[in-house]
Amino acid sequence: MGDTVVHALRGVSLDIAPGEMVAVMGPSGSGKSTFMNVVGCLDRPSSGRYELAGDAVEELSADALAAIRNRRIGFVFQQFNLLPRTSALENVELPLLYTGMPRQERQARARRRLEQVGLGERSDHHPRQLSGGQQQRVAIARALVNDPVLILADEPTGALDSRTSVEVMALLQQLNREGITIVLVTHEHDIADFAGRIIVFRDGRVHSDEPNERKDAAAMLQALRAQAAASRAGSP
Repeated sequence: MGDTVVHALRGVSLDIAPGEMVAVMGPSGSGKSTFMNVVGCLDRPSSGRYELAGDAVEELSADALAAIRNRRIGFVFQQFNLLPRTSALENVELPLLYTGMPRQERQARARRRLEQVGLGERSDHHPRQLSGGQQQRVAIARALVNDPVLILADEPTGALDSRTSVEVMALLQQLNREGITIVLVTHEHDIADFAGRIIVFRDGRVHSDEPNERKDAAAMLQALRAQAAASRAGSP
């Protein structure tokens, strides 16, 4: 910034093991966004080393980094980032367009991922025809369509109400149980508690890195549904 050097990250050193579900927290300016950009191969570290699935990636070309992002990493964003004039199926297909995959195979794979997130019957719907939670499920299906080893979720529940947030976290926990590594950024402690490890950044450093006895989102969702059903049964 002019003559001022800003160290977004300062000597950060940590490992995230395959199959972990990690929450990253910290105030604005703490370095968590830069950390996520490095992990997602969007930014290059100015020094140090970053390995993804055992491969050093900090010196790869822009094209090689783009290929890694497309084939190994799935991204989920707070605002969904769906194309508004495109169906759910076509939105999920989008990452496959860059692989040269034949159309029929693209559609079949995208449809399977939509079915996996519970939206198989909504594949022809456009984003404006879907609720916020359904749009986020489409975004998760898109993140999954290339069979990534890692999902990076940036405030994935930030635009959702409490119950829908639990639904999305139940889906992410299920994907994690299936072996996908998940790293999510959140400002909400209630959301971080669904992860098995919480890393807190402050002033570009890791302030704390602790295991967490994570909450079971599926069990919480089941309890919320039972509570809603009991409320409806008691209504005149």
